[in-house]
Amino acid sequence: MSARNSPSFGHALGAALVFSIGGAAVLAALGPLVGTGTALRIVIALLGLAYVLYLVARSGERVGRITTIAVWVAGACVAWFAGLPFVAYVLVHLGLVWLVRSLYYYSGLLPALADFGLCLLGAAFAAWAAQRSGSAWLAFWCFFLAQAFHLLIPASLNERSGNATDATDDAFTRAHRAAESAVRRLSSAR
Repeated sequence: MSARNSPSFGHALGAALVFSIGGAAVLAALGPLVGTGTALRIVIALLGLAYVLYLVARSGERVGRITTIAVWVAGACVAWFAGLPFVAYVLVHLGLVWLVRSLYYYSGLLPALADFGLCLLGAAFAAWAAQRSGSAWLAFWCFFLAQAFHLLIPASLNERSGNATDATDDAFTRAHRAAESAVRRLSSAR
């Protein structure tokens, strides 16, 4: 995991809006052609792929991008061809998104578990919005809005604040220089 190239929360909200509008438009276009159930499965797969590409691009990590995308596509294909019930199909895609985000954004188990909870919370909000409003756009928006909050989960719980770390590094550097100077003085005195 490299240092996060985290977008701002505003950038994440903008991406959520784009994903929501795009998903609702594709669902509206595909629904009459292939049926609502199949169209919804296609849109979930397309939105999942788009979101994973967004996550990988924004992570700043250069290693493993192709492998990550290939594994995601393989998992999505298995979910598609396995003929899973709709809820299981959605859970597979949530699990794939969670796995990618955990690998690229977190270096500890607790932040990854918090992210898993965020994925489930987003899915619950989306299901609630779809049931209450019947709007695909609102369901997608609720899901991606919740996902934007992953920026607030720290990469690791072991990280200190930047100021404390800098002060510790400065103190260590000063002590290291003082020790080197003392060793040089001792060795030149002989």
